Amino acid sequence: MVCGDSVEARRAYPSSAIELLEGDVLFSRLPQLNQLYEAVACPFLSRHPAWLRILQRSLSHHAICLVAGEHVSSRPEAILPLCLVKSRLFGSFLVGLPYVNLGGPLGRSEMARELITNAAALADRWDVRYLELRHEEPVSHPALGVTVQSKVHMRLPLPESRDALWQSFSPKVRNQIRKAEKLGLEILWGRHQEIAEFYRVFAHNMRDLGTPVFPRSLFVATLDEFPQAEIVLVRYRNRTLAGGLLLHGSGVTEIPSASSLRPWNWTNANMLLYWSALTRAIDRGQRLFDFGRSTIDSPTYRFKKQWGAVPYPAHWQYYVRRGKVGEMRPESPRFRLAVRVWRHLPVWLTRWIGPAIVRGIP
Repeated sequence: MVCGDSVEARRAYPSSAIELLEGDVLFSRLPQLNQLYEAVACPFLSRHPAWLRILQRSLSHHAICLVAGEHVSSRPEAILPLCLVKSRLFGSFLVGLPYVNLGGPLGRSEMARELITNAAALADRWDVRYLELRHEEPVSHPALGVTVQSKVHMRLPLPESRDALWQSFSPKVRNQIRKAEKLGLEILWGRHQEIAEFYRVFAHNMRDLGTPVFPRSLFVATLDEFPQAEIVLVRYRNRTLAGGLLLHGSGVTEIPSASSLRPWNWTNANMLLYWSALTRAIDRGQRLFDFGRSTIDSPTYRFKKQWGAVPYPAHWQYYVRRGKVGEMRPESPRFRLAVRVWRHLPVWLTRWIGPAIVRGIP
């Protein structure tokens, strides 16, 4: 599933102008970029240009956008949102986009190569380690010499009713959901007022995984930008056991962040969380539920597969200038000791220092 022209709709266009937007100019032009997003009818909220403001505001990235078109200043026909990610610890990277699962050019597909050429030139100018574009489908370009396909998007086409969804599950999944309901676990929906409880669970789970946690401001900024985003919590005896962030796009619901407390796994709070998220999407008339990306055959891959999710390809393409792409991935051998140490740190400490570290990881 891509956002932009279909293959049948493509036609030759004269060479387009390219404009670089950044700083106050970029944010003053966001309404114009949002119109392009609406015009191409992209169903994924994770592709919305507002992420540029979210990521600069919450993660202190330098957000930019390359804009292409015959009349680029008044009517952009294609865009490439990017963030310059800089860190003394890890170096600098040009990413489209950090945190979210999808990226790359949006709009007229025949303008993609020109946008990528300009992105590669920016990578040279800013002397980054590499340019990373999170494509669903590969884009042919001489600068993009490395493609990583180790992860896939796990997505579930949604039926029209809750009953149809329920009948599609295995007896094991249904029994786990029933167990959570019989224990009296409760579902709470909200927005900003629920961030504190969600973030408490999220930060604890990230510590247990050995991963630096994103700042709370990321979720605040996301809800500020998207009225259609919401928080779901699972509570047991006035204690929050699980929570997730839902993004409701035009026909697609995404859950980019979700966590549960491991000592409470016996309650099946995580199962009730996803059952509630899925039925919420059906109630809103959504056609697809995106569970996010997973490494093939990993525990998270198998967890999502049990709900009926199927893998969709992810082609993360790179213009590498220094080093290797895999060096910055959490599963890299260079981080094994750091992961083991992180898992034993107090949660309050990881909440304090984690955001400063994760800001520099592409």
